Amino acid sequence: MQNKLTKVNDTKVKIEVTADADSLARTLQETLKDFQKSMKLPGFREGKAPLNIVEKNADQARLQSSFIDSAINHLYSHAVIENDLKPVSQPQVSIKKFVPFTLLEVEFEVEVIGELKIADYKKIRVAKKPVTVTAKDVTDTLESLRDRFAEGTEVKRAAKDGDQVVMDFYGADAKTKEPIAGAEGKAYPLVIGSNAFIPGFEPKLIGLKPGDEKTFDITFPKDYNAAYLQSKKVTFNVKVNQINELKKSPLDDAFAAKVGPFKDLAELKADIKKQLKDEKEQRELQLYQSEVITELTNKSKVTIPDALIDEQVERSEEEEKQNLIRQGQTWKEHLEIEGITEAEHRKRNRPTAENIVKSSLILSQIAQDEKITVTPEEIDLRVQLLKGQYQDPQMHAELSKPENLNGIRNQLLTEKTFEYLSKLASK
Repeated sequence: MQNKLTKVNDTKVKIEVTADADSLARTLQETLKDFQKSMKLPGFREGKAPLNIVEKNADQARLQSSFIDSAINHLYSHAVIENDLKPVSQPQVSIKKFVPFTLLEVEFEVEVIGELKIADYKKIRVAKKPVTVTAKDVTDTLESLRDRFAEGTEVKRAAKDGDQVVMDFYGADAKTKEPIAGAEGKAYPLVIGSNAFIPGFEPKLIGLKPGDEKTFDITFPKDYNAAYLQSKKVTFNVKVNQINELKKSPLDDAFAAKVGPFKDLAELKADIKKQLKDEKEQRELQLYQSEVITELTNKSKVTIPDALIDEQVERSEEEEKQNLIRQGQTWKEHLEIEGITEAEHRKRNRPTAENIVKSSLILSQIAQDEKITVTPEEIDLRVQLLKGQYQDPQMHAELSKPENLNGIRNQLLTEKTFEYLSKLASK
């Protein structure tokens, strides 16, 4: 086989391939054997006619079509391997010359991963931050538990700091008067002073009595986690249904037993400290791994085909849509709230998608270079752990599907590569 590769651009190549006679002869034999299996000819049992007889009696148009398909598949596979290409799409195929079973010249045009220059990851160094749990961390958690387990007594007086107010509320844009998605609730319990709501909201409830209604404006913080609400002025209407005076339990052994299977307060404190440390270590590990891959990605050069970035944009968008469905919001409503078109939304998310693809390609190449692998036993263990988290038989069946098993394998491979890089970076 002869092939000539030409770069169309940084992420697209053209390969001109001429098949050799021996390869075409083998392909013809394989094609005839496939025809032989189902061909019925006088004087021969089904599937037993000689290949030369099969060739003479086969539908020539069908035989040539099958032969060409098989030959093209072989030629393309070999061309990809010989040129060390990483295709990201199906090739466009053009047959330039064809003499039945003796001559075949084909041209393939395909998008590929372009230049991949990974920085020396063995020299990347990122300092690890120490994880500590302070006495204040434990005290704050204990206070949170006291709030959670506080006993409420209904009162008819005006609400004051520390009370639980059960309310109905509704929020609308202060300018347009249009309702704000998610800014409403029924019989919603809120403790004044808990700082669980928008800054400035809870103090507005002080002095209200059961049955009272109040309308007031709140301007959301400029760094609010929902972009469409950042710095937005919202008019809230609140109706108080009930006020509960909360009585917290004293911090003693009886409180510890009330919270969980703890024999005394000291055991509860030790458990809180351990859990806080585990949570902080897990968060710090995720942040650390993110810093390592960001450092590596910034120092590496990867030329990515648009097709790969487009796929990631669509994948991220689909995940976002699923999350919105769970929140009871449509995609159209979300775009209207954000004040952007679908095209603008995709453009905004494109840089993030590009970084995800770039990081993924770098990690994949490192795993290949360092011969990092995932065993069937490791996949089985992860599947069993996931099945333990879901009781739904349908979910169990989904986890066993080949495409999902492959996804689990890729996730494990990424985790192991992250772990490898993290050990190097922390030396």
